[in-house]
Amino acid sequence: MPYAHNPYGAGDRAVRSIDRNREKERRVMLKLAQKHADELATKLVQRLLDTHIIETDSVEAIREHFSSLFQKMRDMDEFDLQYKIAPLRQLAADPNFMSLYITQHIIENLIDHSHILDIYGDDQEIFLAVDSIMDKLRPPE
Repeated sequence: MPYAHNPYGAGDRAVRSIDRNREKERRVMLKLAQKHADELATKLVQRLLDTHIIETDSVEAIREHFSSLFQKMRDMDEFDLQYKIAPLRQLAADPNFMSLYITQHIIENLIDHSHILDIYGDDQEIFLAVDSIMDKLRPPE
């Protein structure tokens, strides 16, 4: 008896291909973020200040905080990363996972930093400010 035709086979291959491409994109972005951590941190902090998202008494301390975060992100467990960004997944149609992670980090963790005086804006405003910097890491499609 010949093999049964699986009409979903092509769909399965397409899904696996998309997953592989996203994983490759993710690895490239994390590698770039780690390699350019200081420059990214400087640009991100400046954007957060320019858009009045954060108020700080030490720009350098916050820049170092983000630089350290970019260095650590490459070694993060996938579960921890996905858990952190879960509350924000609906902010954009095809969001940059790093922008989501950093946005959630600002909302949950940065507020407790000793050099942060206050954080302003809603999730969307913070995400847009962060994404305007982090989206440059995303490889062209």
